[in-house]
Amino acid sequence: MTIYLIVLLTVLTHLGFAGSRLAVPLLAVDQGASPFLVGSIVALYALFPTALALPAGRMADRVGFRVPLVFGTAAILIALIVPYVWPTLAALYFSASVLGLGFMAFQLATQTLAGAIAGPAERARNFSLVSLAYALGNLGGPLLAGVLIDAIGYARTFLALAVPLIPATALAVTSRRWLPEVRVKSESASGGALDLLRIAPLRNTLIAGGIVATAWDVYQFLMPIYGRAIDLSATAIGVVMSAFGISIILVRIVLPSIVRRTGEAQMLTYAMFIACVAFFLFPFFQSPWPLAAASFLLGIGCGCGQPLSMSLVYNASPRGRVGEATGLRLTVNQVTHLVVPLLFGGLGSAAGYTVVFLTNAGFLVAGGYISLRSHPKGRDQS
Repeated sequence: MTIYLIVLLTVLTHLGFAGSRLAVPLLAVDQGASPFLVGSIVALYALFPTALALPAGRMADRVGFRVPLVFGTAAILIALIVPYVWPTLAALYFSASVLGLGFMAFQLATQTLAGAIAGPAERARNFSLVSLAYALGNLGGPLLAGVLIDAIGYARTFLALAVPLIPATALAVTSRRWLPEVRVKSESASGGALDLLRIAPLRNTLIAGGIVATAWDVYQFLMPIYGRAIDLSATAIGVVMSAFGISIILVRIVLPSIVRRTGEAQMLTYAMFIACVAFFLFPFFQSPWPLAAASFLLGIGCGCGQPLSMSLVYNASPRGRVGEATGLRLTVNQVTHLVVPLLFGGLGSAAGYTVVFLTNAGFLVAGGYISLRSHPKGRDQS
């Protein structure tokens, strides 16, 4: 029963957060911001998580995961209400920062709890369920935001996106009633991030997950801006991005059976090559349905990264340092969240969107080639 409450909490929270990933850059564009300025706002989603994910994970190992659960949902709720009251660029800078911080705390809690409340036999199922909950948010959030922006405007859209966070925050506040205590004493009080990085399976998982996270970030940052540049409506952009979410849901349903045949390392290699093809196709399309098809293809490539990396990080972590290892994973991902919008926002302003898409395709094919050389047999080495 506990895992299903975590799943419900994740869907409610991620619906508002994922919707903000479309609404925030579109409002910035509507306010006259350049691609680089939009990138600087989107990068703030990752500013605090990059610095705080690892220490937050260490703290959660000591004090438990209820505090980050409550803080995460409440922070996202507040951050979504602010642009409703003040729909300005200055408000977006504040909201993006708080949204990123709150979602970091929420991810740290839910992803660790999904493994901690289960035995080895149920752990993979739990991670799959939580990943599906995130995918449902990725599907519904952008679509809802796009439709609402065209129908009721930006300010009221942010208010509507905040509504699911009200029951989510209430559920998190009452988690003492339904969430078991999952703290585990550490076997060793010493060691830090470098200790964890010396664990080869953990290190390899972080690298592979970071490559896929970069592709995901480029898409979520660039597609709203690209859609506006080719005169798509907010609804059409939401439909295009929802195709990405649908694909992620479908691939995560079949992922366990695929991994049993191919292994995690080979699956991540395939994923990077598939994502590369999708990025190569984007600049050749300027109408919604072909773009939605390319987004669907990209979802296949990106959809396996999160559940595989969550499971592998949990399994490779030393006893009592699962929260810290999860924080390290989030730190690696947040570095991409911070760097990608600034790097590719500047590149988009200077060289155009085609160069951005093709550059990222090149990164993915290079990462896939490195992964293929590292695992020539296509099986997991952990």
